[in-house]
Amino acid sequence: MPDDFHLPPDHQLPAPPEERLLPAPGETAPVSSPAGVMPAVSDEDPSLAMRMLYDEQARLRAELDELKKKGDEGGKDEKGGGDKEGGEDKGGGEDKKPESKNRGDVETQHRQRARYIFLGVLALIPLILLTAWMLWYLAGYENTDDAFIDGHTDPIATRINGTVANVYVENTYRVKKGQLLLQLDPRDNQVAKEQALANYEQSVAAVRAQVPQVPITANQQGTQTVSSDLDVVRYEAQLRQNERQYYAAVADLQQAQVNQANADREEVRYRKLVVKDEVSHEQYDQRLTARDAQAAQVASRREQAEATRRVMTQTGAELEQARARAARDRADQPRQIEMQKQQLAQRQAAAASNKAQADQAELNLEYTRIYAPEDGIIGDKQVQAASRVTSGQELMALTQTNDIWVTANFKETQIRKMRQGQAVSIKVDALGETFDGYVENLPGASGAVYSLLPPENATGNYVKVVQRLPVRIRFKPGQRDAERLAPGMSVEPKVMFR
Repeated sequence: MPDDFHLPPDHQLPAPPEERLLPAPGETAPVSSPAGVMPAVSDEDPSLAMRMLYDEQARLRAELDELKKKGDEGGKDEKGGGDKEGGEDKGGGEDKKPESKNRGDVETQHRQRARYIFLGVLALIPLILLTAWMLWYLAGYENTDDAFIDGHTDPIATRINGTVANVYVENTYRVKKGQLLLQLDPRDNQVAKEQALANYEQSVAAVRAQVPQVPITANQQGTQTVSSDLDVVRYEAQLRQNERQYYAAVADLQQAQVNQANADREEVRYRKLVVKDEVSHEQYDQRLTARDAQAAQVASRREQAEATRRVMTQTGAELEQARARAARDRADQPRQIEMQKQQLAQRQAAAASNKAQADQAELNLEYTRIYAPEDGIIGDKQVQAASRVTSGQELMALTQTNDIWVTANFKETQIRKMRQGQAVSIKVDALGETFDGYVENLPGASGAVYSLLPPENATGNYVKVVQRLPVRIRFKPGQRDAERLAPGMSVEPKVMFR
């Protein structure tokens, strides 16, 4: 090579990797690059891309240094040869055409070297743009491997005591909502149901028998009240009659007493006359007999008046009794009716109680058949045929498959840009497939808050730890192999911000 080979004055060598400037955050860069410039790089490992970019720069820089070294050595050789040839020209007088030829070779070398430099710079530009795009892309999502598929696990338990007759499922069986899982022996519950129904029908019959008692009692009490009132009226009339009879008897007694007094005076006068023989003894005897007759009549009338008074007193007492009975009947009438109504209500309540017992017996009979509450997969089966089970005993578990989601525990520094509804790419480790989803809800608190022993930062022993917050991610419906997803599977969600 010619001795004066060197780089053009305006040419600048590429800076070392630590001096290269990358695009500022937010700048866009084309994602495409010329084929063959550098191999494809995974967008999930930016450090690998940077290392490959730096290696490519170092390689190009080494090639340029080697070309420069060769150019310097060639220039020295050409310069020495020119002197030699010049001496020969001075001595021998040969032509100077080789010098022109060397100058043309130098220019060719310059052009070739400039072309290499241009190609090197041209190769670096896509790498820089690709690096900038990778940084922009990596800032557009957040991912985590602390995530799993979550869902509802329903415990299947029995509500009554009984003996297992048949078990129709095993672990890992897929079942539909309403599918029969287990059958208890129903005979005891069938007998209890029939007994409860018989008691209920008996109560209904008692209610039907009591219903007409209310109007019957009302009629009877009404009749009794009217009869008592009539007795009062009757005794009042009889009392008035007795009073009249008594007053008449008293008047007759008084008249008899007057007549007796007159007879007594006549007897006294005739007794004096008979002594003087002015009247005969026969006349005196007549007056004496009349006196005795009047005395007897007074005694009779007195007895009759006394008897009439006793009858009047008795009638008055009977009248008071009739009035008391009438008052009692009038007071008892609504009470008797109310009592019959209360007896009817009591029998109706007994019928309702027996109806509830009959319904409970029917429910217990239905509880002998246990059905799947939702679509899902059977697990943790703990019962066999002929086993004796008690109320509330858990027999198996049902993992729902129609309502699953992803619980992703992101660091608190990763959810700054997360919003509800953002698209999510969910990679399922068990299936090796990626599913589409979206952010359903953001967390209300960190996982530490819901733990059994939450942190007490106010105690003075505070150590700042990056917390994780559970973000709920929902799968989009209608995806292929979605039925193979099951709670507990590990996933790697990637939340896209753009």
